[in-house]
Amino acid sequence: MKVNANTIRPSNVIQHKNKLWVVVKIQHTQPGKGGAYVQAELKGLDGTKLNERFRSSEDIERVYFDEAPHQFLFEDGTDCTFMDTNTYDQIMVSKELVGAPVDFLQESMIVKVCSHEGKVISIELPDTVIMTIIEADGVVKGQTASSSYKPAILENGRRIMVPPHIGTDTKVVVNTADGSYVEKAK
Repeated sequence: MKVNANTIRPSNVIQHKNKLWVVVKIQHTQPGKGGAYVQAELKGLDGTKLNERFRSSEDIERVYFDEAPHQFLFEDGTDCTFMDTNTYDQIMVSKELVGAPVDFLQESMIVKVCSHEGKVISIELPDTVIMTIIEADGVVKGQTASSSYKPAILENGRRIMVPPHIGTDTKVVVNTADGSYVEKAK
């Protein structure tokens, strides 16, 4: 199915250059001169990587597969185990296939597993997760929340940039696609 390049997201599978590719990372760019484009980092099913630039107006062939909700059970060395919420069948998937968002997997989290002919192609996590800050610098008087950020460490060990008013033991909403701070959790 042809879709606009602006609509592709991480974990989508596209057909490009007669191969199937999983979108790992995307960045929308609108330069001052010339047309807008999408810079996409793609990973082939055979493990090859490709960085490709698509014009925003360009149509891309998105491939749809069997999608089923699975519950994350546990992590074991280099693999993650998921259970199909409909059939209760368990599958093991390498952390490499999950990609960078593997750090945001939480016990009992429901993810979307995309498969083709019985082979798992990609794992889609929810857009955001709530995590706790375990380490953050103190508030510096005079800094404004809108213009400066400080480093902080999440409970999963991942380092992110947060506004100055966020302290240790604060729950925050984090974007799973790029690991960025979204907002303070309510």
